[in-house]
Amino acid sequence: MKNLTKTISQVFTCAATATTLIAGKAMALSLREGIEAAKTDEMPAELLGSNGVFTGITNTILYVVGVISVIMLIFGGIKYAISAGDSKKVTDAKNTILYAIIGLIITILSYSIVNFVLNVVGA
Repeated sequence: MKNLTKTISQVFTCAATATTLIAGKAMALSLREGIEAAKTDEMPAELLGSNGVFTGITNTILYVVGVISVIMLIFGGIKYAISAGDSKKVTDAKNTILYAIIGLIITILSYSIVNFVLNVVGA
């Protein structure tokens, strides 16, 4: 009896899986047609490459991070200038400048790495 129940369960599972796959394939085709129908001329045609969506998003994010790093570098310089010789304030200002420079270097490296990868994948 256990084997019969197990076999029936496996048959129903197999049938449900096949039905789901077939329905998924049909839905994917209709979804793709829907996307093509809703697409306008202003929408980018490609996701990767030099004019792709991912390139634009990553460039914007990296630009914002770079601007924040430069602002923090300036802020650290101002903190250093007004520290008035207090060793704790000087150390805090130096750490701010150091971390801002490290952030700027990481931003520049990540910008070049991301653009290289996106151009290779998009090519």
